[in-house]
Amino acid sequence: MKVLIITAIWPTPQNPAFGSFVRAQVECLRSAGVSTDVMVLEGRNRKLIYLTGALRLRRQLAGYDLIHAHYGFVGVVARTQWELPVIVTYHGSDLLGGINEQGKRTIPGRLEAGLSWALGHTVDAIIVQSKQMARRFRRPHVHVIPHEIDFEIFRPTERGEARRMLGLHPEKKYLLFAANPEIAVKRFPLAKAAAEFLKTLDSSVELLVVCKEPQPRLALYMNACDALVFPSFQEGSPNIVKQAMACNLPIVATDVGDVREVMSGTPGCYICSPSKEDFADALSRILRSQARTEGRQRVQHFAGPIIAGRLIRVYEDTLDRRTGRYEYRDSNSEPTRTI
Repeated sequence: MKVLIITAIWPTPQNPAFGSFVRAQVECLRSAGVSTDVMVLEGRNRKLIYLTGALRLRRQLAGYDLIHAHYGFVGVVARTQWELPVIVTYHGSDLLGGINEQGKRTIPGRLEAGLSWALGHTVDAIIVQSKQMARRFRRPHVHVIPHEIDFEIFRPTERGEARRMLGLHPEKKYLLFAANPEIAVKRFPLAKAAAEFLKTLDSSVELLVVCKEPQPRLALYMNACDALVFPSFQEGSPNIVKQAMACNLPIVATDVGDVREVMSGTPGCYICSPSKEDFADALSRILRSQARTEGRQRVQHFAGPIIAGRLIRVYEDTLDRRTGRYEYRDSNSEPTRTI
């Protein structure tokens, strides 16, 4: 089996975090024995990359068995041809709609979500990040497969050692906001407000904003900090939460995507209403206890080989349908079903 992966996000020297989860999945597939090539749609004009990508794709079809596209607009590029089966992974806002600073869906976001929904009825299989996203479709071959965790990178490290390596103060109480604060859906103002409120009570509290860092350095920040602040308006299956769990970092989050399911029953991890007071209250409990969680043992099902195996079953089922040998099963090898 030879698979062409198409994506518009891929790590660069200037932004090593950009699309790191797509690269990680490609590496997992290769480790599992799947032959993959990657077509990265890139260019200064983000709107033109999809048109030029469609032209590039026409010259690059030979030798592949199927195409796996990441994100809705990239899926449209993949579907400009009908020679090969197409699988699309939706990641969140591409299917749910973009969000503004007030938490409302934007007009462009609604249009993108509508396009992604329509595209989903033309492709051979769909992969989504959460059950909420899966409910958008009433068709077979919809698979809930969140992205994997690299347990070699995201693992517990002694807090003092991590702080020393990052040059952080050994006695401060650090809260981590691990996203670009300019991305509206991440709701940075709420994280900032909760941190500032706590700082009025304890001057040692400091909010660290970390983005565009390589994965190993991000893991160091997770181990150096006391809690992850995750106040997003909307998510699919946020990698940052799963990675924090793998580092045993306490988390305070809104009830979005699969966060409740991922953190369920983990002492030191809290789901809160999106208010400064509720976030500050949960964070203060974490800061008082200074304890780590047992999150790592609760997210083992996101290991790379497990996720790669589920993807391979989707690939095999998709190809079997093309050859008439198909008996439907989902990515968990459960009995035939329709979502």
